[in-house]
Amino acid sequence: MDPTAYQDILTAASRKAALQGQPSGLSASKMNARQFDTLMALMEEYARNVPDQLAESRIEQLNNAGRNIFFAWSGGINRGDPHYYRVQTASFLIELDDTQDNANHIHSVWRDLTGDFGEDLLQQHYHASHQKRRNRLTAARRDA
Repeated sequence: MDPTAYQDILTAASRKAALQGQPSGLSASKMNARQFDTLMALMEEYARNVPDQLAESRIEQLNNAGRNIFFAWSGGINRGDPHYYRVQTASFLIELDDTQDNANHIHSVWRDLTGDFGEDLLQQHYHASHQKRRNRLTAARRDA
């Protein structure tokens, strides 16, 4: 635990969620039953905060994660203290920060590491489809 909270969520508004390095924090495998149940309840709040079909997919991700989950905290522990937490698995991460406006303004996200809403599908399309076409045209010009 770091006594100073991060100023914002670490994944920011990037098109693809990513954090460098290995997950940090307390491993769910080292939590007692009460701690793990509390963590599961927290994650379920995030998972169910979307339409039912997507929520069921998120619940499946929770169940698949088992105890391969990490919880990290930074900041104060008293009411009104700026704070940040992160829940991270291989397939998703959750971040919350309450550091702005005298710890009275939160940012909170669920980032899907395999199919994030923010993923740049248009860029993928251009790379997959248009790059092949461009390569064929370049090869045809070279052969002409």
